[in-house]
Amino acid sequence: MFDQIAQATPYQTIQVDSSTHITIKRLDQIHPQISGNKFFKLKYNFLEAQRLGDKKIITFGGAYSNHIAATAYAAHRFGFDSIGIIRGEELANRTLNHTLSTAQQFGMQFQFVSREKYRLKDTNEFLEEIKLHHPDSYIIPEGGTNELAIQGCQEILTEDDLKNYDVICCAVGTGGTITGLIEASAKHQSILGFSALKGDFLTDEVSQLTNKRNWKILDDYCCGGYAKTNDELLEFIENFEKQYQIPLEHIYTGKMMLGIFGLIQKDYFPKNSRILVIHSGGLQGR
Repeated sequence: MFDQIAQATPYQTIQVDSSTHITIKRLDQIHPQISGNKFFKLKYNFLEAQRLGDKKIITFGGAYSNHIAATAYAAHRFGFDSIGIIRGEELANRTLNHTLSTAQQFGMQFQFVSREKYRLKDTNEFLEEIKLHHPDSYIIPEGGTNELAIQGCQEILTEDDLKNYDVICCAVGTGGTITGLIEASAKHQSILGFSALKGDFLTDEVSQLTNKRNWKILDDYCCGGYAKTNDELLEFIENFEKQYQIPLEHIYTGKMMLGIFGLIQKDYFPKNSRILVIHSGGLQGR
């Protein structure tokens, strides 16, 4: 299913300063629609939906969710109907933004719900209500993170990645991608996550998903919180793209790269560290 449409993943090494270079694994180029980590998060979920004989995929997200757009395309590509339960009932009366219009083009139907109701999305009562109205549906959590997503994200790292790098860096949103990387990592490797959200709750959540301790999540470069920006971040992204011709976005990958460059300036990484950066895509909403 997914492996049949995957494109080769390029690596790009860039010089950060006179003594430091990093290698970027361009998951954003694995597929034009199911971009980056979403490819790996959705892979085994769609295989499970197919195995169960379900006809419809239902998932959750905000108005700018890369997960919503990727799920809509995957459902269209593999013959499922799809429904996106979108946070913010006021959006029902507004013109769809690029993300939602893209999902709609691939056949996704929307249910706009209040933020209060959206917070119930993980409760048994809410999920049972969905199943009652859509008995033939397969439900994927917000951001795609569940055990099958973690299983898929373990495949991000190849055998060569496990041999050739000491530090693996990634952006963190719901914790599924970094957990997969942690579980797949070799004994000598450390995993460093850059949170897109303020607070240490992601550290607590990931701690429940893995027994390994070779990882850390920083929120120092989240620029105030999810989807928030500042002049430093926007200027950094602009300069980075001009210098290296690698696209970033301001929610995840831009903050991650800002953090990596900031830590390099502070001599955070041990000398001669071989650093692999996971470019997790998310460029559709730029």
